[in-house]
Amino acid sequence: MIESLPRREREVFEILCRLEEGTAGAVRNAMSGSPSDSAVRTLLSRLKAKGLIAHRTENQAYVYAPVPRPEAVADGALRRLVNTFFNGSPASAATALLGLASQLDPEEQATLRRAIDDAGERGA
Repeated sequence: MIESLPRREREVFEILCRLEEGTAGAVRNAMSGSPSDSAVRTLLSRLKAKGLIAHRTENQAYVYAPVPRPEAVADGALRRLVNTFFNGSPASAATALLGLASQLDPEEQATLRRAIDDAGERGA
């Protein structure tokens, strides 16, 4: 469902996933293009109506948070990224990501080796 959201709603949802929770003001500050406060509140209301976010009251302010687990959203976003920019190739995406890293520490190298080994075992 996240993929089908309009651009601004998806932006708000992704901001809340990144922040884990936030007020309308915090969301507005993180958005591009300086939307009005009422526009942000409208976007938050739409996302709440779709069941993607929830809110609680804290010190007389609404604090919003995503309902789906951010890990599940991240997985979907990563799949879209790989399909869109790397022709569906996880290896090409991983190679590009490694090119962004100036230097991997030994723990990160070990984590990547384990992930590659696990993926090979699942595919065998």
